[in-house]
Amino acid sequence: MRHHITHKIYHIEILTPKQNSEQLEDDLAKFAVKYETVTKAGYVACITDNPMGIVSFQATDIIPELGLKVNPEQLMIHLNTFHTKKALDEILGTAQKMGCKYLLAISGDGSERLTRLTPDALGLTVNTVTSVELLRYIKHAYPGVFTCGVAFNPYEPQDRELEKMRRKVEAGAEFICTQPVIGHNDRIGALKPFGLPVIIDAWMSKKLHLLSECVGYNIPEDTPYDPLSNLRELRRNYPDCGLYLALLGFKTQFPVLKDIWV
Repeated sequence: MRHHITHKIYHIEILTPKQNSEQLEDDLAKFAVKYETVTKAGYVACITDNPMGIVSFQATDIIPELGLKVNPEQLMIHLNTFHTKKALDEILGTAQKMGCKYLLAISGDGSERLTRLTPDALGLTVNTVTSVELLRYIKHAYPGVFTCGVAFNPYEPQDRELEKMRRKVEAGAEFICTQPVIGHNDRIGALKPFGLPVIIDAWMSKKLHLLSECVGYNIPEDTPYDPLSNLRELRRNYPDCGLYLALLGFKTQFPVLKDIWV
């Protein structure tokens, strides 16, 4: 993961099609174009797992189905706790067969259509399976197979978040992805003692109501915000960190990325 930062390799988020899509063939074609655009540019394709609790196809379903090539250094799959044990093992088994190297283990967003992984399914006595327990399971069931990252939310109480990060690192975390950062956040510096590569999430959409949902506090829609200006500022403020681009505009924003991180 550190060499991604050293060689200025973006991590670019790509959403998979919704399972109830009424234009599934078009959505699959668009996914394939985005995936190939990202990987041909030498970047890392980061595939989401039912974001906002919206039931969508798994990366392990559609990448093989579409016959897309997998370079282990250019694919990161998100994996959350809203899966049955059977489904979780199927995802992990297929990811291994595909040659996937990087996983981002997160608690995730639930919904009434998504079943959360139960503690007894993992042989645990905890109240709830979080990203910590998920990470421990991956590391135990697939030793040496995956390089696993975890999330950091700088908008939650810092002491609690840092304690959670300590537990994540003890469970085997090997890199950290932050929630979206606007310009600068002093709490990012608190991650340095953990000694792990840090990837800063840059919000590339002007839809601030969605950003509000991500960070957990209200950002008025009329707030001035230029995603590309913010990306440039993050590049200046965090020269030793990687960059994760969420909701990137492929037509207007993608072509200028090469001129920002040079």
